[in-house]
Amino acid sequence: MRDAVLTLTLPPTLTLDLTPTPAMALPLTRDKTSLTEERTSVRSLLTGATGFRAALRATALTAAAVATVAATALTGSAAHAAGFADAPTIPAFTDGQGLTQVAGATEVRSETDFTLTVTTPQLSGRHKVRVFLPSGYSTEPGKRWPVTYFLHGGSGTVDDAAAAPALRDDRTITVVPDGGLKGWYANWHMQNTAEGAANWETFHLQQVVPFIDANLRTLPDRSHRAVVGLSMGGFGALHYAQARPDLFGHVASLSGGIDFGLWEVRAAVLATELNLTGAWCASTTSGTGDCTGYGPVVDSDAIFGSPYAIFNDRIWNEVNPASLANLGKLANTGVTLYTGNQGLIDGKTAVASTNVANRLNQLGIPNRFVNYGNGSSLSPTCKGDHTYGCWAPALADYIPRLANEFAQAG
Repeated sequence: MRDAVLTLTLPPTLTLDLTPTPAMALPLTRDKTSLTEERTSVRSLLTGATGFRAALRATALTAAAVATVAATALTGSAAHAAGFADAPTIPAFTDGQGLTQVAGATEVRSETDFTLTVTTPQLSGRHKVRVFLPSGYSTEPGKRWPVTYFLHGGSGTVDDAAAAPALRDDRTITVVPDGGLKGWYANWHMQNTAEGAANWETFHLQQVVPFIDANLRTLPDRSHRAVVGLSMGGFGALHYAQARPDLFGHVASLSGGIDFGLWEVRAAVLATELNLTGAWCASTTSGTGDCTGYGPVVDSDAIFGSPYAIFNDRIWNEVNPASLANLGKLANTGVTLYTGNQGLIDGKTAVASTNVANRLNQLGIPNRFVNYGNGSSLSPTCKGDHTYGCWAPALADYIPRLANEFAQAG
């Protein structure tokens, strides 16, 4: 095997300004405006916005973490081409469930950490699915494993999971599917935008889940399957657990946008649709410090229809995770909520999570609600804000508890 030399220069670590600023109220029943006026209105709500600079990029990683991911990922074919005859071996996957693997695009970091690239008629373009296997997966060929699905935040990618080591727990398979820069884990109301086909819910629930069960040694039942997400992914986790209680026996939201009854949460969705990142970026220089954005601008009705009550906000209300009707669907599901309360974003996710916890209690549904406030009770890295400085230790608290629940299920 030939020696390989990798030289890597790291950019400075990203610094986030998460100082909270007052938000201007914007009524749901205002007159319909043009796209330009709407962008201005939402911008005025969310900017002032040192608090939103890069903070709404929910899955911001330090430059070092991103560089580590980039440096360690080689496709299997590239590894062999570079002379690594003993490149890691991963399980063979067979196309199916509407998913087609892109030949030569699999990234293999180790036999327990790899990323598949797939296409599907449900979505435009190529999409990644990252998989973490337990270290004993290859050495215990007769054993089946529970599965944890981790949903990243807005403007994030599957590689953001590298910032949370707890997701590599040896007691569970962890799957991190692409959720899009602004997919919001939904089948979009409009399929003719610049994003093209956008059926994220179908992709995840009807394709990725059965694809994983068909190709890996899973325990394919709800008692051994969890969905966990942060920020945009926190909405996705609760929404998926409510939409398919037959699939998921456990759900967790971290700083989730989980109450569409709050205008600030709706405004955050609009901000991703209208790509209002300019005022929020933590840095004006090139590199990891910049917000990567949310892709092409789409109509504010694109994902969930009109957000304004006067123009019929039916879909927003139907999918609102905080509604009593939807929360009632979690009667037999283990529910966990985490949030801080600092900064402009977690100041709002704290309200959303508290609303959900209170309504679960009203319904008599057991739940675990952790509001870690300024973060001092959680970890020295956590300031109670919308970053992995809080999410990584929150996951380190949650995943072992989840693994114990899996074990008790037999």
